[in-house]
Amino acid sequence: MPDGNLGADPADGPVRVVLGLLPSELTPREAALLAELEALGREVARAKSEIAALQADDITASQIPAATDELDAVVAHTAAATNEILDSCEALEGLRPRLPEEAASVLSDAVTRIYEACSFQDITGQRIGKVVTALKTIERRVAAATHAFGCPGAGEAASPPRTEGEALASGPQLPASAASQQDIDRLLASFE
Repeated sequence: MPDGNLGADPADGPVRVVLGLLPSELTPREAALLAELEALGREVARAKSEIAALQADDITASQIPAATDELDAVVAHTAAATNEILDSCEALEGLRPRLPEEAASVLSDAVTRIYEACSFQDITGQRIGKVVTALKTIERRVAAATHAFGCPGAGEAASPPRTEGEALASGPQLPASAASQQDIDRLLASFE
């Protein structure tokens, strides 16, 4: 019979119940079942440890929502830029009657190609929408797995603090988290 030293893991509870039901002398089949249950208990404990190490709370509370917000911003900025392009095309089309026939034809062909190329915005929005949906599904599943494994404090480890320069140099940002002109001026003044 195995030594019974299964550790203090709550996953050991079912194994201990099974041990209590077994006779003192185990058949080879019972011993194999017990070994499998012990291995399963260790696997559950390992999975719980890995989930805790992933900082799942941080993933579901900040990283995935931040990623979806960034993707939403990409869609919004792409739509705004596309509208500007289309407005400019309309202005160019307004010039057509004032141009010589050959120049008007070239302009018309170029504007048509621009209109066709602007279809990227709709396709991009649809694809990004699929990515956002996938991220939200992952977020729900990670949260469910974290909850199911009862991993308290899974997201307690904080990401390393960023310096002011790193925060200001992190590229395009959402309006709520973007650096102000005053922040940028202060950073530039610190180099003098």
